[in-house]
Parts: sequence; C-alpha cells; structure tokens
Amino acid sequence: MGEWKIAENLGDSSDVGIQTGEDARFYSASAPLDTEYTSEGKTLVVSYTVRHEQNLDCGGAYIKLTPAIKDQKKFGGDDEYAIMFGPDVCGTSTRKTHAIFTYKGKNLLTKKSIRCETDNMSHRYTFIVSPDNTYEVQIDGAKVESGSLFDDWEFLAPKTIKDPEASKPKDWVDEAEIPDPEDVKPEGWEDVAEKIPDPEASKPEDWDDEEDGEWEAPMIDNPDYKGEWKPKMIANPDYKGAWVHPEVANPEYEEDETVYAVCKADNPCTHVGFELWQVKAGTIFDDIIVTDSVEEAEAFAAETFDAKKDAEKKAYDDAKEAERKKAEEERAAEEAARKESEAAEEEEEEEADEEDDEEL
Repeated sequence: MGEWKIAENLGDSSDVGIQTGEDARFYSASAPLDTEYTSEGKTLVVSYTVRHEQNLDCGGAYIKLTPAIKDQKKFGGDDEYAIMFGPDVCGTSTRKTHAIFTYKGKNLLTKKSIRCETDNMSHRYTFIVSPDNTYEVQIDGAKVESGSLFDDWEFLAPKTIKDPEASKPKDWVDEAEIPDPEDVKPEGWEDVAEKIPDPEASKPEDWDDEEDGEWEAPMIDNPDYKGEWKPKMIANPDYKGAWVHPEVANPEYEEDETVYAVCKADNPCTHVGFELWQVKAGTIFDDIIVTDSVEEAEAFAAETFDAKKDAEKKAYDDAKEAERKKAEEERAAEEAARKESEAAEEEEEEEADEEDDEEL
C-alpha cells in the first residue's frame, strides 16, 4: 500500500492535508464520523477538496461514505460503501466525476458523464442528495449536474416489460412498400454500357504502335448509363404498420420512494475513506465534511476552501513565474556559455593559422 504524507496547502503553510506519497500504489485511509449518520428524511451532503500537485496522468481521487468498517487498517475495495464520489482521471479517455450508489447490494453508476477538473489547483467537490429523490453535483460551489435519482441511476426495475408471451404474428406485414409487379424493364436497357471510350481523347503524337501496342482511348463514365434496372416501389396494399411489442407489468418492479436514503437506520454510515489507485502520486485531500445541512456545508466551505483559494492562486502563479524566470536564466546562461565556447574555438583557430604562417 502507498504511504500517505502530510502536505502543506499551497499559500498557507499552517494548513495541511493528506497526500499520496508513492507512485504506482494502492492507497487506503479512513476516519470515523463524529456521529453515526442516517439519511432517512434528511438531505445528505458530502464535500471535500482535491488538489493534483503531480499533473495526474492516471488515478482516482474519490471519497467513500461507508457503513461500519470492520478493520480500518484493511479498508479496501471489498468493503461495503453507501456512496463513492469524486474525480477519476486516466489519460484522455477517462476524465469524470464518479457518483456511485450502493443499492440492495449493487453498485449503481450514474448514466450521465460528469466532468471533473484536471489542473494543479484545489477544487471542492460536493454531492447533495435530497429527500425528494433529486441530487446535485457541484465543483467549487457551482452546479455541474443535477436531476432525478430515478432518471440518472437504475435504482428500480422498469415498471413494465415486453410481454414474454407475445410475438409478432407470422402473417404480419411490416413492409410499407413493395416493388411494382406491373413495372417492366424498358427494351434495350442493358444495351447501354457503363463505360465508353473518351470521344475527346486522341492518340499522342509520339505513340509508336509497334513499340507501345495498339492505342486505345481511355474509358470514361457513360452519361447515358442508367445503372441496374429496378422496378419502382409502390405502397404495399397488405401493410399493417410497424408491429409494437405489447408490454405487461414487470413482476420484479418494486416501488421505493426512499432510494435517496443510502444510510439506513439499521445500517448507518459511520466512516469516510479513500480507497484508490494512483500511477503518479501527489494528490492532496482536505476539508472533508459530511452533513445533513447544505447551509452548514456552505459555511464550512466559506471558512476553508473559499478563504484559501485566492492565496493559493497567488502562490501558484508566483511559483510558476519563479520557474519561468529560472528557466529563462538557465537558457541565457547556456547561450552565454555556448558563445564563449565558440569564441574560444575561433581564437584557437586563429592562433593555429598564425603559427602556420610563421612556419611558412
């Protein structure tokens, strides 16, 4: 397993987060909530910040909200979770924010593709699940996705299914048009060639029949060629329309208006945790909050992420500017050294020429 580090947040050395510290490793870390949480009749808000210091090329940065963990030191992919939420990046093909529920033992992925951030700045990811079975995903406090849990996840089986006892009758006619049986191919239709010799072509003046063979004009498309003959299509007098498979009530459908309540009274959520893989380490996590109050989450964000972001941006820009100046100075030094070397070589060549002249 990869080793976690304590890392200073950019722009404020007194504020720290936890950071992945070794490349190509699995990571695991978890912590108990202050109190056991049940979301029945409540809003659920999960929010935290992520910063990819390492220019992440492939790795997860998502958080899990879980029921009781038997052994925190062994917390991993086999442990049950209620929600898995947050960014996942791998190359250019995978750049998304996961939003996964566990429902009746199955992990349900959202049908939508939710974007994520991939730069080197901190970003706050927030998932809000409401008792009316709606949700909202925010990045840095701005909504990036929202909708119905029923529409965007497959919590429930469909209410109706195609009748397994029904099938299209063998004599059902669903061809809207048929070839006209009275249409007849015109005489001479097949006598028109598809290609003809180019009438405007002429034998080149330097053409030698004995050496080059008998000259033949190049072939071109025949403007009179009409293609393969096919009878015209007419309305099918026996057409019955498209056959629609009748549907019946799905015996597996069970109504559930509490799919939002991922933390049940008989199985409350007790921990948050990170269980992920990173090819290149360096992601910093901070400012984690789980609450049933959007207002509390926003107040917490104002005290943490919002209060730090301007200083972080300035520190980041200053560091980039320092890197640019250093690179510029190094290029200038290399250029000066190159010119000095060339001048020394020229001086040596001149001295050698003078010595040759003296010998002569």
